[in-house]
Amino acid sequence: MPFKSWNSLWFESAGLTLDASHVIGLRLNKLAAWDKAALSEAKLMFAEKFSAMAELQMLAMTGGLGHTPHGQAAETITHLRRKVTSNRRRLSAKRKRG
Repeated sequence: MPFKSWNSLWFESAGLTLDASHVIGLRLNKLAAWDKAALSEAKLMFAEKFSAMAELQMLAMTGGLGHTPHGQAAETITHLRRKVTSNRRRLSAKRKRG
């Protein structure tokens, strides 16, 4: 388990929140263009939200998130961190290219 205490779990959660707000800003910037790329991003965003929700529900129902409250919280944050990091890299790379 990557987070040894509830405090470290809290700090990781706070960091995830900051990264997610950065992704929101990148997406809003892209959506403001109101072009084909913005429409594609909006569709992708909704598809990702529903997919992430379904994945987490399935993991929770099958015990894939762990068997303790701390383990479940840690695995949820780890799962969401991968998604947010992937989106941040993708949106930042497109922004740098133009």
